[in-house]
Amino acid sequence: MLDPRLSPATLAKSLGTWRDDGPLHQGLTARLRLLIMDGRIPTDTVVPSERALAEAIGASRTTVSAAYDALRESGHLASRRGSGTRAQLPGPTLSAPGVLGGEHLIDLNQASLPASALVPAALRAAADELPQFLGGTGYDTRGLPHLRQALADHYTARGLPTGSEQILVTLGAQHAIHLVAQTLLRRGDRALVESPTYPHAMESLRLAGARLLTTPVRPVAPETHGGDADGWDIGGLEDVLRSARPRLAYLMPELHNPTGSTMLPATRRRLLAAAAQSGTTLIVDETTAPLRITASVPDDAGLSLGAPLGSAAAWDGDGGRAGTHDRPGAASVVHLGSASKIFWGGLRVGWIRAESHLIEALLRARPMLDLGTPVVEQLATAHLLGHYPQAILERSGQLRHGAETLSRLCAEHLPEWSLPPLPGGLAAWVTLPRPASSALSLSARDHGVLLPAGARFGPDGSAFERRVRLPITVGPDTLELAIPALAEAWGALAKGAPPRRRPALNPSLV
Repeated sequence: MLDPRLSPATLAKSLGTWRDDGPLHQGLTARLRLLIMDGRIPTDTVVPSERALAEAIGASRTTVSAAYDALRESGHLASRRGSGTRAQLPGPTLSAPGVLGGEHLIDLNQASLPASALVPAALRAAADELPQFLGGTGYDTRGLPHLRQALADHYTARGLPTGSEQILVTLGAQHAIHLVAQTLLRRGDRALVESPTYPHAMESLRLAGARLLTTPVRPVAPETHGGDADGWDIGGLEDVLRSARPRLAYLMPELHNPTGSTMLPATRRRLLAAAAQSGTTLIVDETTAPLRITASVPDDAGLSLGAPLGSAAAWDGDGGRAGTHDRPGAASVVHLGSASKIFWGGLRVGWIRAESHLIEALLRARPMLDLGTPVVEQLATAHLLGHYPQAILERSGQLRHGAETLSRLCAEHLPEWSLPPLPGGLAAWVTLPRPASSALSLSARDHGVLLPAGARFGPDGSAFERRVRLPITVGPDTLELAIPALAEAWGALAKGAPPRRRPALNPSLV
């Protein structure tokens, strides 16, 4: 495998506006350190040579050399003769729960809810059932039959007829994304992603060798729809599919992360038609789909989710029951789901719904990555699926309380920040008065808050400097501490206070 390398042009774009009022090498050092700390320059990536980067950013080689020297001294870069200079993280990156890198920090990287009240009973039921499975090896790359059938019934009830042979149980949605990317993509293939989008999905696509194309998404709540406005530029999306013909497209049409937008039926129909014409496989991530603030218990087994993208209802808008595989020339759609967001992140159970021939291809590829999903967690998930409507109501109340608390605290402490409508999902995609998201991320850490820069959600690592993602999934007590601390960080930034030098962290972003 070739060593990951960052081109001078790509790094120059990621650096954005790095010059400040201080010495140039210090501004460049601070910006490079931030890109390494929050994952926009992945660890073990070979960075450009000093001469190449100097030419790309219009600075002297002396400036770049001084910045690289400072980063080597702090442990963020390491150079070896013949191997170039690589990004790395100095010191320990993880410690006790609630403490990151030895610091007591409020972690806003984790936009995820605590365990549902239904989880303890499900785990006890799983423990009671486990003895009947102990006679086997425990290795199962396909998933337990009764769990796959329950998931298939779930899709069928939503208008997408599905058999258990079309379900593959995975180690969460991120594992599903990685498995699909490794199976479908070859180095140099084009893959379309939304901008902004989930950072770890982009990482999986790039690791599989994809060249990323983008389509913009902006925050629009359902109640604010006017005409065909839903946050997606469907005309531009159609143009990209038609001209570039990407191998696959990774999309979150329901309560998109991080914007919270939901794709309208008319947009879905145009997307499906364009994907069918371009031969693009649509990877539809529905992990956030159940997290609607206005959820109610349905009368049928639809579990308060809309028709899946690719179902007859999504195609025709007529509520029909025929699957896309019954339609000549229909788009290929792969659905991803997860127990983590609706039930608990500690249940590492996700799933893939696809046509059976693709499921078989995924099964052939999977042993290179892992040997199956834990039986106990599958048993617990099967129990929890029987209580899906109750879980939706529980989560709806928690999200509503979180959204109300966040809105109130921001209005009180950060009135110049602009919050979008919050129909649900994981977080608010907040607009800042000026492009300072990366600098705010550093300042926030000085004030006890771990906050991802908005640029982490952009494919090129430099956009969204006027955006931050604030989770509505953390408890109100945590928000009561976090938002005033962010207000202090924002104030310190406005006064020009430089961030303190600290050990680098590389926490996961959920």
